Amino acid sequence: VLVLNGKIRKAGDKIFASNGKKVDFASALGSCEEAGGTLATPMNEEENQAVLSIVKPYNQYAYLGIKEGETPGQFKYINGMPLSYTKWYKYEPNGKGTEKCVEMYTDGTWNDKRCNLNRLTVCEF
Repeated sequence: VLVLNGKIRKAGDKIFASNGKKVDFASALGSCEEAGGTLATPMNEEENQAVLSIVKPYNQYAYLGIKEGETPGQFKYINGMPLSYTKWYKYEPNGKGTEKCVEMYTDGTWNDKRCNLNRLTVCEF
C-alpha cells in the first residue's frame, strides 16, 4: 500500500486518507462522499490509531463520521448504527445536544463539537 507522506493509512479492510483541507463537517463529509468514501469512522483501536497517524503530522483536530442522534448525549455512526467503539476524552461527550459532531484530538481521543468549525478532512474507503 502506498503511504503518501502520512496522508494514507490502511487498517484492516479500510483505507484512511486526507486531502489536508480544513472545512466544516458537511463539507468534509461531502468531499469524502464525492471521492467514493465517507468520513473516517474508527470502529476499533487499530482504526483509531490509523486515523491518529494522519491527524498527528497535520497537528489538526479532525471530524469523525459520528453524529449525535435525537437523544442528547447518544452518538451514532453517520449511517445510523449505534457506536460499537468509543475513545472519548475524559468527561466527554458533554455538549448535551449543542455539540452534534465528533472530532478527534491530536492524542487520538474524541470530543463532541459544533459542526460549523473547520477541522481536518480524513476520509475512509
